[in-house]
Amino acid sequence: MTPTIALLLIITFLLSTVGLLLLIWSIATNQFSQSQAAARTIFTPGEEGHIEDPAREEVSSFQGENKVQHEAVTARWIADHSSKSAVLTWLSSAIVWLLIGSMYGIFSSIKMHYPEFLADSQWWTFGRIRPMHLNAVTYGWASMAGIGVVLFLIPRLFKTSLRGAKYAIAGAVIWNIGMLLGLGAINMGLSDGQEWLEFPWQIDILFVFGGGLCAVPLLVTCAKRKVQHLYVSSWYFLAALVWFPFLFFIANAPYLFPGATGATVNWWFAHNVLGLWVTPLGIGTAYYLIPKILGRPIISYKLSLIGFWSLALFYSQVGIHHIIGGPIPTWLVTLSIVHSVMMSVPVITVAINHHGTMWGHFSRLKDSPTLRFVWIGALMYTVSSLQGSMEALRSINVITHFTHYTVGHAHLGMYAFLSFILFGAVYFIMPRLTDWEWPWRRMISLHFWLVAIGILIYFVSLTTAGWLQGLALLDAKTPFLEIVQMTIPYLQARTLGGSLMVLGHIVFAVHFVAMLKHSGRAKNEPTLFRVNAQEVSS
Repeated sequence: MTPTIALLLIITFLLSTVGLLLLIWSIATNQFSQSQAAARTIFTPGEEGHIEDPAREEVSSFQGENKVQHEAVTARWIADHSSKSAVLTWLSSAIVWLLIGSMYGIFSSIKMHYPEFLADSQWWTFGRIRPMHLNAVTYGWASMAGIGVVLFLIPRLFKTSLRGAKYAIAGAVIWNIGMLLGLGAINMGLSDGQEWLEFPWQIDILFVFGGGLCAVPLLVTCAKRKVQHLYVSSWYFLAALVWFPFLFFIANAPYLFPGATGATVNWWFAHNVLGLWVTPLGIGTAYYLIPKILGRPIISYKLSLIGFWSLALFYSQVGIHHIIGGPIPTWLVTLSIVHSVMMSVPVITVAINHHGTMWGHFSRLKDSPTLRFVWIGALMYTVSSLQGSMEALRSINVITHFTHYTVGHAHLGMYAFLSFILFGAVYFIMPRLTDWEWPWRRMISLHFWLVAIGILIYFVSLTTAGWLQGLALLDAKTPFLEIVQMTIPYLQARTLGGSLMVLGHIVFAVHFVAMLKHSGRAKNEPTLFRVNAQEVSS
């Protein structure tokens, strides 16, 4: 155990040193000395005050009032289309894995209250389909959709075309092969046996190569950027691309962390893949889309940088609170709890910017599909993160540990936060890549209400079940079978909520395919929730 902890601390120290060097570089290049004007770098000249929400470029609300402004808008259109093939490859793959992961997820949920369901086949046992669900939605849907969104936004942030898109496409092909082999291995009973790390390490090599190929165009585009200052979204995206390879390589190193040390590394990775990989992708996307749709910059740019660096400082040791009471040193658990509570700093700074920027403009939620999804996702980031800080406290953890409460919390973060932002980003991106508006307004509305009501039922039922379950488990006089039976109605409610979410995913996928095929009638106006909604300057 001691060598493992020492290794983790050394790695953390090295990563912190790299972070410190980046901080010094950012100060030396005046990244921190920028005033609130830095928040306006995402707008083309003269664009501030004009909303951009979803419309093809040729009918966008802002075309430029002079030659310079018009050239800037045209350059953005060129930048958007430079990433078209790569973005569509990653997003299309992500939606396929979303559907596959959803199927395994709903089957896993049914088995929690009806264990006889598909019990005659080893291929459909809970121990196989549940990790297949987890890996399909984490590495298939969330990771691939997140990378697709980043491939679209990076050229916009750097105001230049995407370089080397073919490398990103090749990376997507290799990543998909890894997904197929990984899920197939789990289905055959070949698993590393650790949550979030079930894929055999031999297959993990494909993700390293696929992710590495995808990083090439992003880093080359960064080097060729036409902006001096890196907008805060760029910091989140680039940091995620640096953090994830370290996390993935260390956690998947074979035969290096046996026994209890493996559990320590397991949860160090599992929480960091959320906080240092997909969370930066979600936050960075929201930092771009919310001000762009509203046509106004975030309210405090310096606060956004504080939020980024505090996330980098506090998140790396958060995951150990998942094994409170395990055979690990008490000081390590205490360190994790302190880091978990300190995570309230970046969460609050992000909340101030996201929700403060929205203040006075909530009426736009009635019209904009992208804004509604993204803002609700940002709101759920605030809620789930503060809930996580509370859950790390020993007095709370003693009740929630090993209960359904933890599963509900995980879905609040991974789904209500991240997936909602990714849904919104796809609604923003697709009209710009396909030169076609979303065909059916009602399908967007149906998708929203299915997934929103679904995750609400899902979260409330599991949170309630988990809390009651935890209290009952603390009572030595309560028979375990009685506790199991008590949770069954809540688990049935979870299946209901999950079914609504799956239906929403099917609607979303059908509409996505319709966009690719240019279905429906050509329109010269954006597809908004309200038919007669008029875009106005903010």
